[in-house]
Amino acid sequence: MKQSEATSLAARKRGKWGYIWPMWTSLLLHLLAILLFTTGFLLTRTELPYHSHCSDVSHSPCFSSNNNGSCWTKPATNRLLIIVLDALRFDFVAPSTFFAESKPWMDKLRVLKNAASTRPLSARIFKAIADPPTTSLQRLKGLTTGGLPTFVDVGNSFGAPAIVEDNFINQLVQNGKKVVMMGDDTWTQLFPHHFERSYPYPSFNVKDLHTVDNGCIEHLLPSLYEEDWDVLIAHFLGVDHAGHIFGVDSTPMIEKLEQYNTILERVIEVLENQSGPGSSHENTMLVVMGDHGQTLNGDHGGGSAEEVETAIFAMSFKKPLSSVPSEFDSCSCQLDLDGKNVCISTMQQLDFAVTVSALLGIPFPYGSIGHINPELYALGADSWNSDASQKLSESDIWMQNYANALCINSWQVKRYVDAYSTSSAVGFSHDDLSRIASVYAQVENHWSHSTKKLLLDRQNDSDTLVPALKRQIDAYFKFLTTVSELARSKWTEFDLNMMGTGIGIMLVSLIFQVFTILRANKKHGVMFSSSGDSCIITGSIFTIFLLGIRACSFLSNSYILEEGKVANFLLSTSGIVTLRQSVIQGKLLKESIGFLILSTLCRFAIEVGLSKQAATSAFMKDYTSWIINIASGLPVWDYAAEVIPMVVLILLAAWLYKATSGSLFDWPWKYVILGTILSYMLIIVHWITDSDRFGGTLMSQNIGRTYIPRIIYAIALGQLLLLTFGQLFKNSSLDCKTILVAKTMAILSAWSSTVILLSGKQGPMVAFASIVGGYFIMKFVNVEGGKDEPHRSFSIMQWSLFATCLFFCSGHWCAFDGLRYGAAFIGFEEFVLVRQAILLAIDTFGFSIILPVFGLPLLVATKYQANLGKHFIFTQLSQMYTTYGLITAITTTFTILCVTIQRRHLMVWGLFAPKFVFDVFNLILTDVLICLASIYYFDQGKDDQELKS
Repeated sequence: MKQSEATSLAARKRGKWGYIWPMWTSLLLHLLAILLFTTGFLLTRTELPYHSHCSDVSHSPCFSSNNNGSCWTKPATNRLLIIVLDALRFDFVAPSTFFAESKPWMDKLRVLKNAASTRPLSARIFKAIADPPTTSLQRLKGLTTGGLPTFVDVGNSFGAPAIVEDNFINQLVQNGKKVVMMGDDTWTQLFPHHFERSYPYPSFNVKDLHTVDNGCIEHLLPSLYEEDWDVLIAHFLGVDHAGHIFGVDSTPMIEKLEQYNTILERVIEVLENQSGPGSSHENTMLVVMGDHGQTLNGDHGGGSAEEVETAIFAMSFKKPLSSVPSEFDSCSCQLDLDGKNVCISTMQQLDFAVTVSALLGIPFPYGSIGHINPELYALGADSWNSDASQKLSESDIWMQNYANALCINSWQVKRYVDAYSTSSAVGFSHDDLSRIASVYAQVENHWSHSTKKLLLDRQNDSDTLVPALKRQIDAYFKFLTTVSELARSKWTEFDLNMMGTGIGIMLVSLIFQVFTILRANKKHGVMFSSSGDSCIITGSIFTIFLLGIRACSFLSNSYILEEGKVANFLLSTSGIVTLRQSVIQGKLLKESIGFLILSTLCRFAIEVGLSKQAATSAFMKDYTSWIINIASGLPVWDYAAEVIPMVVLILLAAWLYKATSGSLFDWPWKYVILGTILSYMLIIVHWITDSDRFGGTLMSQNIGRTYIPRIIYAIALGQLLLLTFGQLFKNSSLDCKTILVAKTMAILSAWSSTVILLSGKQGPMVAFASIVGGYFIMKFVNVEGGKDEPHRSFSIMQWSLFATCLFFCSGHWCAFDGLRYGAAFIGFEEFVLVRQAILLAIDTFGFSIILPVFGLPLLVATKYQANLGKHFIFTQLSQMYTTYGLITAITTTFTILCVTIQRRHLMVWGLFAPKFVFDVFNLILTDVLICLASIYYFDQGKDDQELKS
């Protein structure tokens, strides 16, 4: 008794900051560790400040060209029209006969297919393979620089910095070419001072399918009659936005593709009419291309086949080359639905910048590591005339020029590799450089001592020259392929010292958190009975077991892909352990069975989310609600899916109203909950006005879709401000437990309206499941250990696993294409970075972090004994939050170890790095909310009269 009194007296002297300082210290340690590790892990490759110049080619062993104002290669085209259709999937362009199953979105861009079938030598469709990550910024940088993207640039996708390294656009301007741009404003951010004229339009409002496209249409066709450009770029965004909001298999997507087909028909018609001798488009090339693909639910960013496979259509309006040597033609041909033969080739997007530069006769970007694509290069072959003294076919003349262009290409890539390894802190390894130098020495030696002499000898005929040229071209292919493969496998520079320091500090933070928990247990000197102690030991063992399995699963790419299932399996395992304990103690048997049933339902929801991720866009609607489409096509279910979420929301509102009728809720908590009830009703009105079945019955859709969500946001902000203001007033008539429960209910209700609104019509079901699951876990506290147990590790582990399951149940996954960008625009049309980022974060982590962190005190209140006092509660809260933070920190540490071990893995940027970003954000957000919750909850309350005496 004396020890307990001494502890209580020490706690009073220490104040609430004595309980919460470890949480703030953990936050600072985690921030420092993550900052250092991220600095070492997500470094971009070194961007060299060098640029290519016309005079540089004189240092190469190749022939230089000085005709028509060109400087590196003979120009094959004078003007270039590039039309970028954002998120253009390969199967949007290729005929449906190239695929096992025909889909509604196929065969809509008929004009491209018809041109490729009727003019196979002057028009060609390519399957273009992009390098992940497949966000627009990386792809535009890759397309213009000819280099590989790096993962850190994903963070700049909402505010693209100007490109500083050499690029295709810069070379155009430096060599007197005039460039005109219209469409996606990312171009003007990347190239702020390069365009003769530009018509940029904001690109991040994914709900806006038409503004950017209409702007392009308005300026594109008139610009075709203008003479003030050499390269014109029109970047359309409608397909990308339609995919994000409605999915690929949707009416808006098909309408967009048909609109594009009409526009392209008009463009091709104008170019053909102006392609006669002496006309403005006599030597113009048209390129229609995507920057990346998209999954069936409209997402992109990762490295799946749907995301990296896009299309390039190229068409020349002059007399074509009679044929391309079969050795350099990678096409595969098939009959389309009309019985016409369509041929499709394959190329890497990495090759686009250097190929287009060669066609225009400008220097290749200094950092390009692509190679000139032979089929695309062949579209301009008719511009080159042979010497009268040579008896060579046009195909042989093309091969001469192509071999020389590859010579310059290889010399430029070798120059870049040498400069990169000299300037970069790490660069390529010595063995890699030796391999590259060896391969290049062979091809250069063959060129200088054999092929070049044959080309200079005008007496050689095709039988002598062509085999030598083919061998030379094959040798260049081998060299360029070797460099690109090495770059893909070892491109990113990792600062292992910084990464190791970050991991070290992270481990120190874990030790600090463990020490804090053990120190608190020892300092407060809580005594346990032997049976209680046994239960605690058993619970701790199972906690460590579950946590260990979850953490170790992050070391495998397969388990990361199935993270939702793993978390649900562990949650069910914990439920079985609880069921066993309930049977032994003879209580809470119904709750234990109910928890297992709930876990099974969560597994079903996670499976639906995984199918949404992998296979179908049927779950992507305005609110991205899988619940609406579980049995789509059944009229009864369609109406039920509209009504059920509203009914559940009404039940939640009724439950909250009933809770306010007791004496538990006083000012300001009662008014906060009443505000939440009002918000719930407004959400229902918002859904009704936004519904095709009920829309317009109450008010205009503009009010329902725009202003009602803003009112809900304003109410939620007002509730949080009211709770903050309420901290200034102490209610001495209520005891500590009552205040704790009231505060918890109030802040959960304040957050819930915004979380449910952003989650869409699945929100009420997920909210209801979270309430039921939280109730079960709170009840299980009574079977975990003795009544005085200060550290409920097993219940906290269940709480954490359940929160993770809710993340996947609500349709998210740890990848950038798992973000529901449409949620960020609920109530808003225009894009504001901070505002949309906040809404997107609330939608993504509302059910999995925000509500679970602020709901944790309910586990303390469940087992509070009336004769223990407020300092016991503060001790419980401190240990509980520290334990919860420790669990999150351990899983994040294993993710950090995973990306360190797998940093050279093929899937590092497509899988491991996105998982790292999500987990790091998860940890920091959890720590920040724990610190805010500690300030909110650790307030002076009223002790029981018995304790005061």
